[in-house]
Amino acid sequence: MGAPQSRLFETAKGLRNKDWEIRILTSMPNYPSGKIFKEFRNKFFMTSDVENLVTWRYWLYASNSKKSIPRIISMVSFSLAVLFSFRRVKKFKPDYIITESPPLTLGLSGLFLSKWSRAKHVLNVSDIWPLSAYELGAISKGFLYNKLEQLEKFLYRNSFACMGQSQQIVDHLLQSETKRAHLYRNGVDFERFDDVRPNSLPPQQSGIKIVYAGLLGLAQGVFNLCKNINFSELNAEFHIYGDGAEKSEIAEYLNKNIIKNIFLHTAVTRNDVPKTLMQYDITIIPLIKPIFGAVPSKIYEAMAAGLPIIFSGGGEGEYIIKQYKIGWVCAPSNFESIRETILKIASMDTAELLLMKENCINAAREVFDRKIQLERLNNFLSANIS
Repeated sequence: MGAPQSRLFETAKGLRNKDWEIRILTSMPNYPSGKIFKEFRNKFFMTSDVENLVTWRYWLYASNSKKSIPRIISMVSFSLAVLFSFRRVKKFKPDYIITESPPLTLGLSGLFLSKWSRAKHVLNVSDIWPLSAYELGAISKGFLYNKLEQLEKFLYRNSFACMGQSQQIVDHLLQSETKRAHLYRNGVDFERFDDVRPNSLPPQQSGIKIVYAGLLGLAQGVFNLCKNINFSELNAEFHIYGDGAEKSEIAEYLNKNIIKNIFLHTAVTRNDVPKTLMQYDITIIPLIKPIFGAVPSKIYEAMAAGLPIIFSGGGEGEYIIKQYKIGWVCAPSNFESIRETILKIASMDTAELLLMKENCINAAREVFDRKIQLERLNNFLSANIS
């Protein structure tokens, strides 16, 4: 469950289908509750088979706290625990070790394991740390920030290659002494959506049904949306699916403000995302402020579902929305602009909205399909294998 987990899982399956032998090193399941699932508790290591992918799981101190110290302890605990895989890794004799970043400390673990096993280390940079943490207000500039920045540059210089999920990240990598940089967008498994797409459009209803499905974290600011927009006054419904640090606050707020036409649902599994999204007219994808290099995976899923997007996150995500004509953009946390956009959508011609839905599906199928991204990644790895 979760966007990074889904993306990495699909990447592993895709590479396996291209005849790569894969091992996954990960933690005991704990997302999004921040507590290790019951059947995995009191274990330091266990191995399992997940859809024919051998998975090695190690203990970590699980936390989804809003406070920085528990989160740092959680990251560091797994970064240390995964080092106990060194014998298994060396016996496996990998050609590549691909490490997800953040956290940066895990990049250091992956680099060590690659040196130990004589593999090439590839750092997959999903967010630029510590810059992203600074932009979100999770860390201030000072001693710790400087040390993390030094670690960041060290990993870029000493990894065989780096992958970035956006062009902004790739440009940053190329300016930071990385030897090789490859653009590997999150993309979307288009077939998963096409397989459940209804043959005809649902009957037209009065009002707009808007959906958000994803992490309810501080960076997304869904709680702020609930507080600042009365969807009932806009003749709209806002449906929320997810879990995370803000969920309890949202639930408590909605219990006291039931007239706002906002509905909080449980989180949906990866397999249920396509059908869930297709029940709605449009989606809203917010960020409280632009994060350099970030392109939310929810953009690609919305495209595949044929859902036009209200995006209030800035950065490269905004560029994608405009380039492919798949939605509307508002400044982050500009609730008046979001409100006006919803009113504008309500008065749109049906043919205009259908064209936008078609643009979404075409962009997902022809540009951002994960098969296309995987083919490029496979070519990149195959060209550099020795």
